[in-house]
Amino acid sequence: MSKTAPPVMMLESDGAIDSEEELQARVAWHYYIGNMTQQEIAQRIGSNRVRVNRLLAASRESGLVQITINSRIAPCIALEEQLVEQFELEGAVVVPTGANAEANMAGLGIGAAGYLATRIEDGSTIGIGWGRTIRAVLRAMPQRAYGALNAVSLQGGLSHCPSINTFDIVSDFANLCHADGYLFAAPIYVGSQKARDMILQEDAVRGTYELARHSDLALLTCGDLTESLVVTYGISKPDELRMLRKAGAVGDLLGHFMDADGEPIDHPLNRRTVAITLDDLRNIDHVVLVSGGAKKFHVTRAALRGRYASVLVTDEETARRLCDEP
Repeated sequence: MSKTAPPVMMLESDGAIDSEEELQARVAWHYYIGNMTQQEIAQRIGSNRVRVNRLLAASRESGLVQITINSRIAPCIALEEQLVEQFELEGAVVVPTGANAEANMAGLGIGAAGYLATRIEDGSTIGIGWGRTIRAVLRAMPQRAYGALNAVSLQGGLSHCPSINTFDIVSDFANLCHADGYLFAAPIYVGSQKARDMILQEDAVRGTYELARHSDLALLTCGDLTESLVVTYGISKPDELRMLRKAGAVGDLLGHFMDADGEPIDHPLNRRTVAITLDDLRNIDHVVLVSGGAKKFHVTRAALRGRYASVLVTDEETARRLCDEP
């Protein structure tokens, strides 16, 4: 297999695997998906380049590395089971932690894309969130038809965002899955609660809102208070971020800022958010939250404490920290 065709960590075998196969799988993940060099991998596993090269060769010869990686890593499986039990989830997907933020996000995207491929059903309405992590999921999804699908945005967009916008996310998902796309024709934040209420009464926006809140499955991520797109491009007044922190915010879901327990904070920004509410989110049967990395730990934990997600896709280090929590 060439390095230009990244493999996917499949979610097939739940059986025990021996330590050598586990090491082959871990090395293959970091090489093909994490884009680490053999020397970097050797340092990570406490070995040398010769052994890493042999492990990669053995993984190809044995059939472990083909177009997909047909083996899972035992510690990740154990963490998935612990997350499901500890946070009363429907399911969890844990992928090896990447060497850097970019590799970690790519791994999360691959893990989520593999999960979604088995869960999207004909006739479904899929609610789509926003962010760099969701873009990574779409990059990992193959283009295929799932039947008659609706893809709907769960929140409004931004008038200025040079990297990605909610409209792009929904359009890209609709193109990949041959779905009908529906967009919130409104900004994520407006000037007042009254303006928000008026916008949500407009026929075009109201129709999207009702479709979104009755989604069969929602795909979203959460944002921290340091570099999320909502914080970077959605908050126009410098004092607002300071006041959000003072009010106890650890991050946001769909533009709604939460405290450490996942409860919406009392802040005017939350009353000006054009998106489905967090209570609406709780009422969606299947909510897939894709979130990982050290910076997102506190907001990921808050989302789980608030019981907004039914499935969590995260990385190994974040999963372990979550499972170590009381």
